[in-house]
Amino acid sequence: MKRVRKSKISRSILRNICALSTLLIASMLPAIAADPSGAETLKENPEAPVDFVWVLVCGFLVMFMQPGFAMLEAGFARAKNVANVMMKNLMDFAVGSLAFFAVGYALLMGDSFHLLFGTTGFFLSGDAYDVNTLMLWFFMLVFAATAATIVSGAIAERPKFSTYLIYSAAVTAIIYPIYGHWLWGGGWLSSADFMTELGGGYGALDFAGSGVVHALGGYVALAACLLIGPRIGKYDEFGNPRPIPGHSLAFAVIGTFILWFGWFGFNPGSTLSAHELRISVIAVNTNLAAAAGAVTAMLITWKKLGKPDVGMTCNGAIGGLVAITAPCAWVQPWAAVVIGIVAGFIACYGYWWLERRGIDDVVGAVPVHGFNGTWGLIALGLFADGTYGVYTTDGPLVTGLLYGNAGFFICQVISAIVNFAWAFGTGLILFYILKKTIGLRVSPEEELLGLDISEHAAIAYPDFVYAESARGIVIKPRR
Repeated sequence: MKRVRKSKISRSILRNICALSTLLIASMLPAIAADPSGAETLKENPEAPVDFVWVLVCGFLVMFMQPGFAMLEAGFARAKNVANVMMKNLMDFAVGSLAFFAVGYALLMGDSFHLLFGTTGFFLSGDAYDVNTLMLWFFMLVFAATAATIVSGAIAERPKFSTYLIYSAAVTAIIYPIYGHWLWGGGWLSSADFMTELGGGYGALDFAGSGVVHALGGYVALAACLLIGPRIGKYDEFGNPRPIPGHSLAFAVIGTFILWFGWFGFNPGSTLSAHELRISVIAVNTNLAAAAGAVTAMLITWKKLGKPDVGMTCNGAIGGLVAITAPCAWVQPWAAVVIGIVAGFIACYGYWWLERRGIDDVVGAVPVHGFNGTWGLIALGLFADGTYGVYTTDGPLVTGLLYGNAGFFICQVISAIVNFAWAFGTGLILFYILKKTIGLRVSPEEELLGLDISEHAAIAYPDFVYAESARGIVIKPRR
């Protein structure tokens, strides 16, 4: 009876959301402008097409990170849950696109309400043919989808699919955009008088999203992991963690390569201009941090486990990418290597620390994205050397603690604390409400059967049969 009531509540909520969306769209249609301003933009800046192509192609690369996440998460998941993982990643981008169109972009980049959140541009009203706005909308969208999909891998193999859809919409519509506004939309972390005075002409910074995208997604994932609980069989009767191997390390490694490649859109593309020639600096720093993180994680696992661990090495690379995302435009290559080395340690020891405390994070998303996202914000406050200005080559030069600007370092610490409080706090509230209303987790019977069958009536590998064991799933070929 309880499951029936929750199912009815779920359907009622979904119907109300659909009805509200229809009313909002109908109310906004008369305000949609039809001003083909592309010609005016070209007239004012004949070189604009170069920047447009650069930003959009980089946005396409970031969108390509979605299959990278899907491959990585599917590789670390068991075979009985692969279709579910793929479906969640697909819907992160689809649902996220609509939620960001309706609400998210306005909260992120609209006219600021007391430096807290944007208030204009819902449903892109007034900007239907504003080529500049639409270019920025698309680039910000792919970042929003990345933030949302981080949670998918952390809580893999357990959540209800219907519940996950609501979470995905909430992150792209509200949680990501509001914190993003504080840093990228003219909000208080970057623009409040006390922050700019403390930083020496600028407040907190985050070039491409160590905090805005990755730490935010990582700490929402931490809240989700705490509330959803570990997978069946993850811990023995004494509370000791058991390994639950994923079904395909090949998938995981290919996903890592795709993410590494896509990051060259993520970081260099955040210049929003092909004329910002420090894109070469950003690309080199991005690559070096990833390489340093991968090698560090490999060496740590080699020493600790006696063999170099493939999965943890992948996480070391991604951890390095996450950590360099905030400081990539303001640090020297040697600093990028240091940042990547520290990220490799965080990816490994952060995962083991959480695992010992009963937090079952299937892909290691919390240490890789959450902890390393925080490290990226702090590293920017340490290593920025004063070569480049705020987001562009002009303006106040950005310097960190090691170069004499203790105030900016404090700004970054404040931003990191606020990031954790906002992401973890809103994540707890969101998932607690979902847990108490429509339910967060599938039944034990459905979990043991696998979410592919129980949630989608699908089998990712129809040529194999699944046999449940004490420690997970065993795949056997059909005879």
